Amino acid sequence: MEKITQTAGRDQLGSFAKNFAHFNDDILFGENWNGGDIDLKTRCIITIVSLISQGIVDSSLKYHLQNAKKHGVKKSEIASIITHNAFYAGWPKAWAAFNLAKEVWNENLSDADSSKMSHEDSMLYPIGDENPYGKYFVGKSYLYPICKEQVSMYNVTFEPGCRNN
Repeated sequence: MEKITQTAGRDQLGSFAKNFAHFNDDILFGENWNGGDIDLKTRCIITIVSLISQGIVDSSLKYHLQNAKKHGVKKSEIASIITHNAFYAGWPKAWAAFNLAKEVWNENLSDADSSKMSHEDSMLYPIGDENPYGKYFVGKSYLYPICKEQVSMYNVTFEPGCRNN
């Protein structure tokens, strides 16, 4: 499981609120987010539902939506999660959350990028980031980390026509 590391508390609050920064960075995002009983994707979903339910639809929700996307929550999943939550938390809160989710999942993309995201929604793993070993390929390939503990494992996605040199 990827380890979550956070420095926002110290970066933004510095010496103004040392204890709060410590609790945010070391306890909440250090110990709690890195606990082994719940996977990161599930933690992301729980956090998003909690924030929307409270009506918190600011930059903190956007951060957690980005985090959810990074940890495998697909566009179709977030749409269903927010829709389901709307019946319990409130319709206006869901509308506000959808506006942020559309931004995070890049709803206003080019046709090529939109096609890529549609394809990603049909896959088991997200497409991931551009392959740092791209110089060994003609075309684009992407890596998504499945596991970085003990043995690193990555899902590799190739764009049509991509081949090794």
